Amino acid sequence: MKYVIRPIEVKDAPGINLLRRMPGTFENILGIPSERLKRNEDYLKSIDPNTHQFVAVSEVDGEEIIVGTAGLIVASNHRLRHSASIGMMVHTAYQGMGIGDALMTTLLDIADNWLMLVRLELDVFTDNAPAINLYKKHGFVIEGTRKAAAIRSGAYVDDYIMARVRGVSLNDSGINP
Repeated sequence: MKYVIRPIEVKDAPGINLLRRMPGTFENILGIPSERLKRNEDYLKSIDPNTHQFVAVSEVDGEEIIVGTAGLIVASNHRLRHSASIGMMVHTAYQGMGIGDALMTTLLDIADNWLMLVRLELDVFTDNAPAINLYKKHGFVIEGTRKAAAIRSGAYVDDYIMARVRGVSLNDSGINP
């Protein structure tokens, strides 16, 4: 499957909205099925210089569709400027095709080679094995578990806090990966 990863644009709001409301996706990203297009439009219009958001775009039947998105938000606090949080999602019909891997590689390139970030962190539900495996593949480790972190399908679910720290051994800092 051919796709291109590029910086996100305001015109991508309808595709992002569809992705965020997609069954099989919204449950794992803190989305809800009633999310409005305007929320996505407003978000894309308000992206600040600390946010680096990308989309994976493919062409299907002559129409461009968004098959994934990933973002990195650099902490705005001066004492945390060495760190950023990551979020990503991939269209359910295109999972397992390397899109998440390519998006993560794109985020790590900007984090490591352009922003010189040391710490990258993310949250992932404890039962999202494909995502956890992807993050581990890219050097993320589980730092802890948040109990009843979110609501999903009428139940409280746990999530892992995962991080990748460059230049600092997690074992040296007393953290057990």
